[in-house]
Amino acid sequence: MTTQLAIFVISLALSLALTPLAGRFGTMVGAVDEPNERKVHTRVIPRVGGAAIVVSFLLTLSFASLFMNTSVSDLLVLNKQTGLILLGALIAFGAGLLDDLYRLRWTIKLLLQILGASVAFLAGLTISHLEFFGLGLHFGVFSYAVTVFWFLLFINAVNLIDGLDGLAAGITFFASAVMVIFSIVIKNCLVACFFTALAGSTLGFLRYNFNPASIFLGDGGSYFLGYAIAALSIMGSTKSHMGAIILIPLVGMGVPLFDTLLSPIRRFIFGQDMFNPDKGHVHHKLVEMGLSTRKAVLLIYGISVALLVFSLILVNFRNEQIGLYLSILAIPSILFLRRLRYFEYFTSDKIFGWLNDLTDEAGLKRDRRTFLSMQMNIINSESLEELWRSIIKAGEKIDLSSMSLDVAPSMFGVSSAPKFHWKNGMNALGVKENGNVFHVEIPIVLHGKTYGRLSLKKPIGDGGNDRLVLSRIEHLRRSVTSAMEKLASGSGMPAEKGRD
Repeated sequence: MTTQLAIFVISLALSLALTPLAGRFGTMVGAVDEPNERKVHTRVIPRVGGAAIVVSFLLTLSFASLFMNTSVSDLLVLNKQTGLILLGALIAFGAGLLDDLYRLRWTIKLLLQILGASVAFLAGLTISHLEFFGLGLHFGVFSYAVTVFWFLLFINAVNLIDGLDGLAAGITFFASAVMVIFSIVIKNCLVACFFTALAGSTLGFLRYNFNPASIFLGDGGSYFLGYAIAALSIMGSTKSHMGAIILIPLVGMGVPLFDTLLSPIRRFIFGQDMFNPDKGHVHHKLVEMGLSTRKAVLLIYGISVALLVFSLILVNFRNEQIGLYLSILAIPSILFLRRLRYFEYFTSDKIFGWLNDLTDEAGLKRDRRTFLSMQMNIINSESLEELWRSIIKAGEKIDLSSMSLDVAPSMFGVSSAPKFHWKNGMNALGVKENGNVFHVEIPIVLHGKTYGRLSLKKPIGDGGNDRLVLSRIEHLRRSVTSAMEKLASGSGMPAEKGRD
């Protein structure tokens, strides 16, 4: 315990001393965060504070290894495994630091993150199996993919929550502190030393990063912290504790991990780049609700500490009880996220509506295939009269109440052309027109040539297929345009007279 305390004090003191120097370096080289619509801060702030954490962490461990003469410090030996783990950490930190300086493309950052995780895998940090719910889950040949995913998840989770002053550093500190306690309990003193150095370095940095922040972690710092938690949690695992020690950071950092997994899906639904940053994260939602930055951070601190304590207690239960307690924990978590309107675009009606539109557009639904056959009949019409009859059938299919088609005489080689008109009076469901009528005038134009005009009316709110009406009308427009172009350029015959 004395060794752990010394490591904590040394790393804390080094971080307190080095963080202002890192800030000056960031300002000097132009690695600063400019205010914009995504940012909460309103002034220019250096974003290379992670360098102070990395240097404090490494110097502390080096000092403990060289100058402390205890049974615990003797475990701090730079062997092949430790060297590879530190190399992976430096690769992750370097990827983020390069992005802080030069703004790398997300594909390059992802490849460098995978490289860092792969180096850790070569060092023997492998998730080959997990022990949960009384069952052993063995990954076999997929252990590499699972291990890399584990690293990417934590690296990007810490990076993602680095959007409010002190949030990422604070959650990392609490997670490290709990992992120190657990590592000491299971007598894994080496991992306890690493987590202690990480906790001290992070807490010293937090002195300058808490709201109002004078320096930011930057991608370099957040990548390093995420890598460190991912690596040390595996490193501290034993055969009997693999599921337990993995569970602590997984549950304790549940908020950022959950946000990391759902953010790409949310951006995909919004039609945005899946890997571009935005202001739709949980911490941004809290600020939008009216909380100050400080209060939002303290609230997430409280949630994270509660989850960490819960996970620490949870690992002492028998495996078959874990599932029950996780289920109980999930209920307030989901309610909290619903309160933030985080699931606003993940509700069942929107998901099923999107899937319904997708299957309709792909032609998987029978109704869409039926309408497609009507489109083909329109396109294959050999006269304007036949075209009009096919248009009527399509109009009845989508519950139109009336239609008219004005033909441009000049396009068909005649001085005048009939005006086709059809009125149902009732739509296909037997509902009379009321005041709520959708009316659209569609010019039939292709390559700068106007072939006519199609007018359509449909009662709205009659229980018919209102949701897909615009899609069907667009399909109808395309088919009618193709048919009239073919008729105008093909025969040049006078149009047959249409009837109501």
